[in-house]
Amino acid sequence: MQRIKFMWRQFLKQPGWFKLVIIITFLVSIIFSSTYFSGNDNYEGISKLAGAIFFWLWGYNTRRNRQTSNVLFILAAICTLLAIWAFL
Repeated sequence: MQRIKFMWRQFLKQPGWFKLVIIITFLVSIIFSSTYFSGNDNYEGISKLAGAIFFWLWGYNTRRNRQTSNVLFILAAICTLLAIWAFL
């Protein structure tokens, strides 16, 4: 629980544009990966691309902690690859 509180406080300290982009990409990723949009591969690609942006921004934000940022950059690369495959 302390780790969640720490991450929430860290999120609240970020600039407004960062909060807005993180919230939008998180919601787009969740909404377009739902079963309502599962019939079209473009929506799944958009969902994975939004996830890649989400992970890349958090990775860039936590670049002082190299291990955490590397994991988030790897996740962003995987999401980007999955998005490309979904669009093709």
